[in-house]
Amino acid sequence: MDERIKTLAKKLVNYSTKVQKGENVLIRVGGLSGKPLALQLIKEVYEAGGYPFVEIKDQSITREIALNCNNKKQDIQSKADLQLMKEMDAYISVTATDNFSELSDIPVKKITEMMDSDKPVLDERVNNTKWVVLRYPTNAMAQKSDMSLEKFEDFFYDVCNLDYSKMAEEMKSLVSLMEKTDKVHIKGPGTDLKFSIKDINVIPCAGEANIPDGEVYTAPVKDSVNGYITYNTPSNYQGFTYKDIRLEFEKGKIVKAEANDTQKINELLDTDDGSRYIGEFAIGVNPYITKPMENILFDEKIMGSIHFTPGKSYDDASNGNDSKVHWDIVLIQTPEFGGGEIWFDDVLIRKDGMFIIDELKGLNPENLK
Repeated sequence: MDERIKTLAKKLVNYSTKVQKGENVLIRVGGLSGKPLALQLIKEVYEAGGYPFVEIKDQSITREIALNCNNKKQDIQSKADLQLMKEMDAYISVTATDNFSELSDIPVKKITEMMDSDKPVLDERVNNTKWVVLRYPTNAMAQKSDMSLEKFEDFFYDVCNLDYSKMAEEMKSLVSLMEKTDKVHIKGPGTDLKFSIKDINVIPCAGEANIPDGEVYTAPVKDSVNGYITYNTPSNYQGFTYKDIRLEFEKGKIVKAEANDTQKINELLDTDDGSRYIGEFAIGVNPYITKPMENILFDEKIMGSIHFTPGKSYDDASNGNDSKVHWDIVLIQTPEFGGGEIWFDDVLIRKDGMFIIDELKGLNPENLK
């Protein structure tokens, strides 16, 4: 057994979900490649005095079910999943994707219906369990990153096994500043965006809900967003990779959306009333993640990035926007990606991906590695 897998499993069980004696833990593995981590997680849960429950899923099977799934079948599945989730104290999700495009030929409407049916399960998991979600290194992920599998595994374990307790301490200054901030101004190539975050909760993320981690998030006041943003990373959502995404806003609403498939992105943003409003604004700080991989759990943590998310806001940082959609799309502001600036209440706080005010310099890469 790779010692790095043991280290990661211990972190997930003892730090992220803090499993206690007698607790039920659901380990959900998406892809057979994740079996080595699943086996070690079972051992660590037992070691902590908990009881592991395991589900192993595969995207090719999910696709075959989804192609002809109807509401009756999905409702039965969701009721069974909800009953199981209600028995759980903790939840660990490991996605080991072998083909990121496996669901690309499933109609958006069909996927939306399945997500809607699963929403009570998601709400139960998010609101009533200790949970963490992560990806597992596969050939598909390595290929997306233009790396060999061996090199990607080295990168993966550096990212996932860093000292998140140190990151959490350094995040306190950014949280404090954002809690006092009203006006935010994002500038960069193809981007000039203004909004307010006044009186919206600010949440630091340092390894307790996501691995890898490294972001601080809030939400814009729902009707405050004006201007435009041009994202410079591809974004895979519901099996399709969107590129060259540009959104324009008036009084909080996306009034124009363009991408490599403009019709498809507008169909997605027309899912419901909330999908054309923003539910999250977040700043990424993970020092080991510096370029996009078309994998949102990594991309949204990129050092020097932000993500600005159409759709539902989180309950712990709510701006009142509800939607079936929650789509994290990333803008990187490091020099390699064109640079950019973040202003809080007319004060420049980050330029070209680096924090420039003293109280935030601890979040720059040289201080977190």
